[in-house]
Amino acid sequence: MKQMKTVEGALNCLCIALVSILGAGGCALKPVPSTELRQQALEHVTPPGQWSASKAGTATAAGAVRDTWLASFADPQLEALVTEALAYNADLRAAAARVEQAAGYVKVAGAPLRPTVNVIGTAGSKSGGGGGLDIGMLSAAWELDVWGRIRSGREAAVDQYASAEYDYTYARQSLAALVVKSWYTASETWLQRQLAEDAARAAQDLVKLAQDRQRVGAGDARDVAIAQANQLTAQDTVRQSDQSYTTALRALELLLGRYPTADIQVRRDLSVTLPPVPVGLPSDLLERRPDVIAAERRVAASFYRTEEAKAARLPSISLTAGLSWVSSDLLVLKDTDNPKGSFGASLLAPLYRGGELQAQVEIRTAEQKQAVAEYGGVALTAFGDVENALTGEFTLAQRAPLLAAVVQENERALTLSETQYRVGKIDQRAVKLQQLDLYQARMQLLRLQNERIAQRVNLYLALGGDFGSETVTATERASGAQTPGSTMARQ
Repeated sequence: MKQMKTVEGALNCLCIALVSILGAGGCALKPVPSTELRQQALEHVTPPGQWSASKAGTATAAGAVRDTWLASFADPQLEALVTEALAYNADLRAAAARVEQAAGYVKVAGAPLRPTVNVIGTAGSKSGGGGGLDIGMLSAAWELDVWGRIRSGREAAVDQYASAEYDYTYARQSLAALVVKSWYTASETWLQRQLAEDAARAAQDLVKLAQDRQRVGAGDARDVAIAQANQLTAQDTVRQSDQSYTTALRALELLLGRYPTADIQVRRDLSVTLPPVPVGLPSDLLERRPDVIAAERRVAASFYRTEEAKAARLPSISLTAGLSWVSSDLLVLKDTDNPKGSFGASLLAPLYRGGELQAQVEIRTAEQKQAVAEYGGVALTAFGDVENALTGEFTLAQRAPLLAAVVQENERALTLSETQYRVGKIDQRAVKLQQLDLYQARMQLLRLQNERIAQRVNLYLALGGDFGSETVTATERASGAQTPGSTMARQ
């Protein structure tokens, strides 16, 4: 009982002393100069009042950027595939693990702000039985973070954790975008393969017509050779289309975390309505796009690491309390006051470390400059992504009616050719040649339709809009990954 009272008294004294000293005032941490650092990173960049690719207004609308863009495709099967990819994609699982690691580092960095308590004990026995020498010690220590060194390290870890969270969010958005583009690319390759097979059959018919013309004296061996060469080229195109289709299927299955058997069923058309997209203001992009915010959090983390290095040059103060007791049947203890408690404080001032501490400050300062520059690069890339996506939207929107008209004119020409063939004005070879022209026009139109879908997805991703899946995957539940809304980052 006496031992417990002594321990309690020592720890109470320690707590009272710590509260008194901390209440007298530890140094408050400097806030991150976010505005100054952003101006430094983008000192040569002046975001305009609206996106410079303003002529892309045919594909955009006024208002803030909206989330839930995946629903605009109105494809339940596609939404199910995105959910599957979020649950089983290996790269995303690794990103979730990085968030979990960063959360652990926050706990490690904040641990020194609390006291440490240790117990040590030894026991022995004499020869022949009986008690020996028994020693016990209970100690507590607490470093006073007077200059903010430990708190700066914790804040750096918190910002690094927030950065990992936003990187994870952007990885989810990027994965969803990649699944959508892979889905429609697989559909395009299937349609292209069908057209390639039709073209190959038409080329085979042309070979027979050339051979027939040679037999009746209306053609020659040259015409047959040209027709056979075209047929072989068409057959080669079919083989390439088969390979492209199989590769596209396997790429999609790998994104989903499946074994690449190339047997997934994809849609058989590219009929997608693309509504206008609200694009917001360029200045809002820095506050919305996850990868930009993640880079900004890394700047904040580097700022606190610099402050941590500066504080490491100053003295450290620690308070200690302890309780020890000794008992023995072998020795007669001189001190009758057993157990004995102790309380004290220690000061450690780094007088000379060969320039190591100053070098650490210089290193951290350089790392902060690097983080600022990288943030500027990420922000500029984000601006460029949006401008390029808007320009691509506009260009493809202009090309779409042109290629659609090309297909229509080729269809009309084929109809006229078939009419002329029926009345005997032309032979069947002219009809087959016109069919080949029509197939080529349809292939180009298919390629453009897929490009428009991919460009729209690129625009959604560039703007930082979320795809809108509220499903929490098994991986996310297992990893304990949190959303940016619950981040520990301070704005």
